Amino acid sequence: MQYSDCNETYQFLLCQFLARRHVCALKKPLMSQDPNSPELEEKLQAAIQWIPTLRQEIGRVIVGQHYLVDRLLVGLLANGHVLLEGVPGLAKTLSIRTLATATAADFKRIQFTPDLLPADIIGTLIYSPKENTFHTRKGPIFANLILADEINRAPAKVQSALLEAMQEHQVTIGDTTYPLPEPFLVLATENPIDQEGTYPLPEAQVDRFMLKLKVGYPSKADERAILDRMSSTTPNLHVDAVTTLEAISEARKLVDDVFVDPKIRDYIVDLILATRDPAEYKLELGQYIQFGASPRATISLTLAAKAWALMQGRSYVIPQDIKEIGMDVLRHRVIPSYEAEAEEITSEDLVTSIFEAVRVP
Repeated sequence: MQYSDCNETYQFLLCQFLARRHVCALKKPLMSQDPNSPELEEKLQAAIQWIPTLRQEIGRVIVGQHYLVDRLLVGLLANGHVLLEGVPGLAKTLSIRTLATATAADFKRIQFTPDLLPADIIGTLIYSPKENTFHTRKGPIFANLILADEINRAPAKVQSALLEAMQEHQVTIGDTTYPLPEPFLVLATENPIDQEGTYPLPEAQVDRFMLKLKVGYPSKADERAILDRMSSTTPNLHVDAVTTLEAISEARKLVDDVFVDPKIRDYIVDLILATRDPAEYKLELGQYIQFGASPRATISLTLAAKAWALMQGRSYVIPQDIKEIGMDVLRHRVIPSYEAEAEEITSEDLVTSIFEAVRVP
């Protein structure tokens, strides 16, 4: 073999080696892409060890309502706002207040009424005649957990005051923009009955809630436990702070490391696209859907599923996670048409049909 031939062979093998190493480097998974990484598993277990303790502490005050408490934790981990709908007396407000106390979070409650003004929420400029200057007085929006109680009681201009805060985590007072404390979470309640004097939430604002929860009545056993625990003139509602905002922030960072397989990602996209073009997925629902879910729903469903998987102690998402949390993400984003309302078909019926039709990977 001639020297030139050896040189060419060496160059060929060297190029192959470098190309293979480059491809391997591209394919090498990051920690967030390796669900079996011991390092990730250890970090995961350390980051979520406060969750069972928090559930237990909340259970000292809240009887049952595991669905509600778990979804509030999903919103807390996934950095998503939560809208709660249910009849009065189901411990919606008490659950949020207890969560704030148990997490040592700064908590503010805003009771929405027809005469509420935007300045009552975000704050305003106060003129001082003595100093001949304006001073900023911040509103109750400057807290970690905001309870917007009966949000549909206030007019649209007040509801819209939350838009910038919910989306950008900042508010503007006068000419100055102020960042909101982190973590920042809006938990809003609305009453489905007694609709006189209420203002339906605009779609633009409803879409900014990651989850919409429908809170139901307790079971017979839970009802009896509520009677035994709360039938007192001074019921014991004390809970201790069992975690910190720093621990919650660390767990939030770990949500980004939860692995989502490409097939699961395609499944999420198929679910969202099925709400917009049902015929593409052999669903005869086109006449019943006025508007499908937005791209924000794709992001919210992915984040919520990752947070749910983390709460189950897993570093990867499975299809059941999507199904478990999907209804809460989509029920307020799939808008039924007039034909659907005439036939008493709800958005939940439409979402259920979509989940049954779209093939699971």
